[in-house]
Amino acid sequence: MKKVLTYLKSYAFWIVVCVALLFGQAMCDLSLPNLMSNIVNVGIMQSGIEDSAPKAISEDGMKLMKTFMSDSDRRLVEDHYTFVAAGDPDYTDDYPESANTNMYVLREDVPEMGGAFGRAAMTFLNFMRQTAAQDGQQAETPADSSSLTEGLEDIDFAPLYAMQPQLDQMPDEAFASARETAAAMDESTLDQVGTVMVQQFYSELGVDTDAMRSRYIWITGLQMLALTLAGALATILVGLLAARIGAGIARGLRHDVFSRVESFANAEFDRFSTASLITRTTNDITQVQMLFTMGIRMICYAPIMGIGGIVMAVGKSVSMTWIIALGVVILIGLVLVIFAVAMPKFKMVQKLVDKLNLVTRENLSGMMVIRAFGTQRFEEDRFERANGDLTRVNLFVNRVMAFMMPAMMFMMNVISLVIMWVGAHQIDASTMQVGDMMAFMQYAMQIIMSFLMIAMMFIIVPRAAVSADRIAEVLATEPSVKDPENPQTLGGRAKGRVEFRHVSFRYGNAEDDVLHDISFTAEPGQTIAFIGSTGSGKSTLVNLIPRFYDVTEGEILIDGVNVKDLTQHELHEIIGYVPQKGVLFSGDIASNLRYGRPEASDEELEKAAEIAQASDFIAATEGGMHNEIAQGGSNVSGGQKQRLSIARALVKQSPIYIFDDSFSALDFKTDAALRRALKENTGSSTVLLVAQRVSTIMNAEQIVVLDEGRIVGVGTHGELLKTCETYREIAQSQLTKEELE
Repeated sequence: MKKVLTYLKSYAFWIVVCVALLFGQAMCDLSLPNLMSNIVNVGIMQSGIEDSAPKAISEDGMKLMKTFMSDSDRRLVEDHYTFVAAGDPDYTDDYPESANTNMYVLREDVPEMGGAFGRAAMTFLNFMRQTAAQDGQQAETPADSSSLTEGLEDIDFAPLYAMQPQLDQMPDEAFASARETAAAMDESTLDQVGTVMVQQFYSELGVDTDAMRSRYIWITGLQMLALTLAGALATILVGLLAARIGAGIARGLRHDVFSRVESFANAEFDRFSTASLITRTTNDITQVQMLFTMGIRMICYAPIMGIGGIVMAVGKSVSMTWIIALGVVILIGLVLVIFAVAMPKFKMVQKLVDKLNLVTRENLSGMMVIRAFGTQRFEEDRFERANGDLTRVNLFVNRVMAFMMPAMMFMMNVISLVIMWVGAHQIDASTMQVGDMMAFMQYAMQIIMSFLMIAMMFIIVPRAAVSADRIAEVLATEPSVKDPENPQTLGGRAKGRVEFRHVSFRYGNAEDDVLHDISFTAEPGQTIAFIGSTGSGKSTLVNLIPRFYDVTEGEILIDGVNVKDLTQHELHEIIGYVPQKGVLFSGDIASNLRYGRPEASDEELEKAAEIAQASDFIAATEGGMHNEIAQGGSNVSGGQKQRLSIARALVKQSPIYIFDDSFSALDFKTDAALRRALKENTGSSTVLLVAQRVSTIMNAEQIVVLDEGRIVGVGTHGELLKTCETYREIAQSQLTKEELE
């Protein structure tokens, strides 16, 4: 996983941009419940009045409020309010009744001012309650109402102002009990009571409080709309950037995996199956891409929302944070259980995908054999087993995932009910406002959703981690065949002299060598052939020359230079190689022939096709050299495919040609014609020829006979018939008595 994470470095700037956008989006989302709370608490319940300290208050109202203030609060008010005589033109527009009434105007607002008026309003309310209780009045008085603010909204100040002389005569101790009760109450409740009193003071001065309410709600609503649009824009930009980052990382991974696979020698392909490499290059990289595309958003956004939501929720109500804590603990427990159950299955999924791809590939590649042997039902059952295993594991994982969402929703609904139940009791006890309870509920949902995102990442990350490890395994695999640190060069045109010196070879993890002490020399202009029974090591031997494998012991020299001291590029440039199985690529015939030498002219292509005995069937096709070749060369016969593969090697005009049993699909007439043409046109090149048919190699200057990985004979056809029993047995099984003589 660490190796895959290094691909994030090139996108560091854009990741920082994404984090900044996510932080901005989180701030927008976290601000919305608070604004909603303000609409309820301030806009609806407080008529748009934000402060419990009035910006202007009548002279009589100020006297009344100061009566219920403590000495410190009274001094604070006197220091920050200015007396304004009736009729001052600077204030009549804002406060119409100031034309006839003296008033006080707030000169400088300080945070403590709201608390002073809130406590005074609550003290007034408590005093009225106590007075009503002493006089034996019924609950219809404002002070005896079950709601703190009920009745204050329609209070008539005239009788209260008339009582002012009596209140002034009362000792300060008469208000002590009411002040103590007010001081012990929640600050939000004091603000609510204070703002109701402020509303009445504003109405007394002729202010349109209904207009204030509407204006506050509209302004706050527009702020919420602006924040919503800003959050949506941030979401879109983060989604776009995350998608580009994920796609870019996937592109880089695919490029590096493919490049690494291209550098693999045959030993590495023996370790990784083709189906597994395809899965790792496609499905596994897609899993990693999904992780980065979704993870950049969720991994960064969820913690910001979770932590921010907790901070904002605590700010609304400390006493109810235990509800969120309990919900988070249950949620984490649920996630851990799901993780423990699902994690082992994630490790199985990719292996089962490998197996399914393997079965599918074998069925598609071997369809003709399957039909010929009538084993369709067997292969269907085989595919069904692989498909069924994968389906069962995926269904198990999906069922676990499907259980998680209803569990989360159930938990969210239960938490909402608990918050409403506890919050309703706190509202009834005047320790919380309705808007704060609604905001707390929203923050609780945001916190739960944050943990839900984290839970989703717990599901995505393990599967992506398994895929990342599989990708890293390919990237970390060093090719067994490497270029030397200080390579030598053949310089100019290579002559093509090939020499084996005491070469032995064994496959990786094998106990015994498959080639033992092989020594021979192939001179330029000569054809050296290799023959032997099946499994004698012929193909393995010639595959050592282009370093598809490296020798275990000994050395292979070309023009006196060890092939290990040459770069693989230079080595392959001087070799024209034709494999046992002719491989063609999608495109046309010309593009396939130019595969090893793109700059080859049309005349050179035609010459190579003529030597390879392919001119006739190329001319017979509708497009000639431009006739399309289907994927894998499926629209040409085996013999045609071999001849085109031979022509492709001849176009390179190499000093060394290797034909690894490349004439097996040719008829005897074509085989003979091709060998004659090769001899005439590759006279200065070294030709190494692997064959099963004696007739193909009879005219070679040197024939090497292999048996169980050892050379048992070297010489011409005639010499070997006399000196090599193995060769004589092969020849007798293929040639007539007259041909042997």
